[in-house]
Amino acid sequence: MNAIDTVPTSAPARSAAAPSPVTRHADPAIAEIFARAEHRAGEMDIEYAGAVTPEEAYRLHAAGAARLVDVRTRQEWELVGHVAGAPLVEWRGYRQQRPNPLFLDELAAVARRDEPVLFLCRSGVRSHHAADLAARAGFRHAYNVLEGFEGDLDPDRKRGSLGGWRHAGLPWVQS
Repeated sequence: MNAIDTVPTSAPARSAAAPSPVTRHADPAIAEIFARAEHRAGEMDIEYAGAVTPEEAYRLHAAGAARLVDVRTRQEWELVGHVAGAPLVEWRGYRQQRPNPLFLDELAAVARRDEPVLFLCRSGVRSHHAADLAARAGFRHAYNVLEGFEGDLDPDRKRGSLGGWRHAGLPWVQS
């Protein structure tokens, strides 16, 4: 049995004793981003704290208001590109079908359970699962980055023209 198999199946209830980043952030623009993200959580019926657009994720990351964690594979991170300063914690290794059994341990090595954590993948799917698991494991402020790094597939089944971090023209680097 690994850490992923032992995580509770439902997220801990949001507690009034644990103020959200919305209520404690001094910058009103940052507080508004968190408010929109948490509103989306209700609209999307998700158990984690919320969902942010790539532009919102960039603002939070650049302001130091949240930790951005890339959950793609190392190959994607190196070959497709990545956001400078965002640590890589693979949700699933290259060609692996099951989640990384050390995901929560590796996440805990780069992020605190009480800080806002933004999860980024290719299109927003793996990061959704990562945010969900993190929330169930006690990361109280877990957020998914909608659209991911590359966005959705276009009609020609290619990524990069329909949403995503890169399509938004946000900063990134390539190894």
